[in-house]
Amino acid sequence: MLEIPFLLVVVVVVALVFDFTNGAHDSANAIATIVSTKVLSPAIAVTMAALLNLIGAFIGTHVAQTVGGGIVHADMIRGCQALTLAGLSGAITWNLLTWYLGLPSSSSHALIGGLIGATLAYKGPEALNFSSIFYKVLIPLCISPLAGFLAGYLMMLALSWIFFSAHPRRVNKAFRRLQIVSSAFMATSHGTNDAQKTMGLITLALFIGHKVPDMTVPFWVQLSCAVCMALGTATGGWKIIKTMGHKIFNLEAVHGFSAETSASVVISAASSFGAPISTTHVISAAILGVGSSKRLSAVRWGVARRMTVAWVLTIPASGMVAAVCFELLSLMGLVD
Repeated sequence: MLEIPFLLVVVVVVALVFDFTNGAHDSANAIATIVSTKVLSPAIAVTMAALLNLIGAFIGTHVAQTVGGGIVHADMIRGCQALTLAGLSGAITWNLLTWYLGLPSSSSHALIGGLIGATLAYKGPEALNFSSIFYKVLIPLCISPLAGFLAGYLMMLALSWIFFSAHPRRVNKAFRRLQIVSSAFMATSHGTNDAQKTMGLITLALFIGHKVPDMTVPFWVQLSCAVCMALGTATGGWKIIKTMGHKIFNLEAVHGFSAETSASVVISAASSFGAPISTTHVISAAILGVGSSKRLSAVRWGVARRMTVAWVLTIPASGMVAAVCFELLSLMGLVD
């Protein structure tokens, strides 16, 4: 009979809870614009996003492999299951705080920050894979929002030029239909990137506990993470939807289409590279880019500054919480 350590069970359950909160926290990524432009009702939009998040979670495992084996040297932390639990605790704490405040921060970087903080508390910097962190986390962290902003800006300029002489009502009617497609693309790409992060962490926990021989993601892990993220998305994230859909820039259908399409392309490219980027940052930046193409004053930059503060703080804040959680687990005698 297969013996499963109690702490490993706790880690898997907590990871799935994180995945659920990730889906709820980031549901706005795919549906904020389509709800704010009244193309779809919130209920229909949330249902569509949940189903496509589920499908997207099964498209590739590159991001999962980065999170599982590219942040820490797994062999150096093998046997210390408390490390993954502490990392998750840091990520969930930051997720819930920013969710309560209505800030569209990054669940992805909260998870990465938590994992880094717990690893530093356990083994120190030698257990971190700095090369992979630099190329697959830090560089994409900086580039992806800029790419989202630039793509949104250029797409909106191009569409404005193409439809310059068209009647605004006809243009809006056409893009109300097209926005359903762009929102679906966004929901799928979100599942492709975000659900895989929890898959990677659970696989790392299984490897640490000597239950899998390498970082290949088991099918049951894929399925569990996909379902939990879809259920989380189905709950919605209404405070963040309000922030992204109304407070940054007053969106119309053509703006929503431009932002979602631009962000989806950036996220899909990052997923194929195995980079666990923030889908929240990318869609937020794309909305800012679309708004800036009209005029800089059309964007409420005060909200953008609040999002930037949350962006900068996420990794160190979740890392510090995770380090504290690790020390508490150590005092409880749960660190091997």
